[in-house]
Amino acid sequence: MMNFVCVKDYEEKALNLLSPNIRDFFRGGSGEESTLKWNREAFRKIRILPRMMRNVKNVDITTTILGEKVSMPLGISPTAMQKMAHPDGECANAKAAEAAGIIYTLSTLSSASIEEVAKAAPKCIKWFQIYVFPDRKLTLDLVRRAEKSGYKALVVTVDSPTAGNRRNELRNNFKKPPHIKFANLEDYSLENSFNNNYPYSLRLDSSLSWKDISWLKKHTSLPIVIKGILTAEDALLSIKYGANAILISNHGGRQTDGAPATIEVLPEIVKAVGEKVEIYVDGGFSQGSDVFKALALGAKMALFGRPILWALACEGEKGAKNILEIMKKDIILMFTLTGCRSIKEVTKNMICHESKFSRL
Repeated sequence: MMNFVCVKDYEEKALNLLSPNIRDFFRGGSGEESTLKWNREAFRKIRILPRMMRNVKNVDITTTILGEKVSMPLGISPTAMQKMAHPDGECANAKAAEAAGIIYTLSTLSSASIEEVAKAAPKCIKWFQIYVFPDRKLTLDLVRRAEKSGYKALVVTVDSPTAGNRRNELRNNFKKPPHIKFANLEDYSLENSFNNNYPYSLRLDSSLSWKDISWLKKHTSLPIVIKGILTAEDALLSIKYGANAILISNHGGRQTDGAPATIEVLPEIVKAVGEKVEIYVDGGFSQGSDVFKALALGAKMALFGRPILWALACEGEKGAKNILEIMKKDIILMFTLTGCRSIKEVTKNMICHESKFSRL
C-alpha cells in the first residue's frame, strides 16, 4: 500500500489507474497547454520571506467566506463528471468537504445531481456552478433546484462562450462513458435538445454579455460568484453588474491557451477591486505554500479541482478526505514556519518575486 503524503503522490498513482481517455480529459489543457503549465510554474517564481520568533504556538487558519466560517482558506472548484474517477463521484467529494469544513462547488455537468449531493452531504457548505444557457428556462430551473437544496451561492462561469481547443480530447475522440450521465440535465435533454453527451460547446451561449449577470441577479437571492476573470477591467465590470465575489480562474488552462497564470494576475485585480468584494483564485494549487502565496497577494481563498479528483480516483472518499487533511496540515505548517498566527498576518511583505535576487 502506497503512503500518500502529497498531491503529487495521488496524481502519479491516479494517472496510472485511469484509462487514457479519462486521464487525458481530467489532466489536459487547451492548445499547446502553455497556460496549464504556467499555472504551476508561476508559483515557483514567488519566494517566501519567513519571519522568526513570533510565538506560533497557536495557529488559526480559519476564515469566513461569504459569511460562512470555514476551517481553512481552501475550497473545491467545480469539475465535471467526477464518477469517471470513482463510482462515488461528487457525493464522496462533498462528504470529504463536509468533514473538512470547507466549501464544495458542484458543476452543472456533474454526474451526481444537485439533490443527490445535497442529500449525501447536508451540512457541507455547497456552491453550485452554472452556465447561462441559451435556454434561460433551463438556467432558472437549475437555480431553483440549487436554492431548494440549500446551496449557498451560484458560481457563474463566464469564460466559456465555447469550449477551448483541447487537443487530447480531439485525438482520443473523447466521449463520456455510457454509464456516466449529466445528472442535472437528464430531465431537460429532449425539451432543450441537450444531447446529454460531449462535446457540450454547442449548448453554450456565445451571445452572453454582462447584462445577463444583471438578469440572473434579479432572479435569485443567492450570492453570485463570477468565475473566469483574468483582468482588472472585467473584475470591475463583474462588480458593476452585480457580483458578490470574484473567482480568478483560467479554467485550469482548458480555455484560452496563452492566458496568464491566475497567481500572476491576482495582484492587479486585488489592487483594482480593493475591499468591494471577496476575491478567490484557482489554478495549479497543490500545496500549502501555494495557498500561502495567494493569501499574501490578497486572495480570500484558494480553490483546487484536479487534486481532489486524483485522490478520489485512488481511494474514493477516503482519499478525498486524506488529501484535504494533508493540505490543511501543510497550510498550518506554512503559517507556523513563517511566523503567522492567523490569516490577517499573511501580508504582501512576506513574499517577493524571484527577480529580487537575480543580481546575486
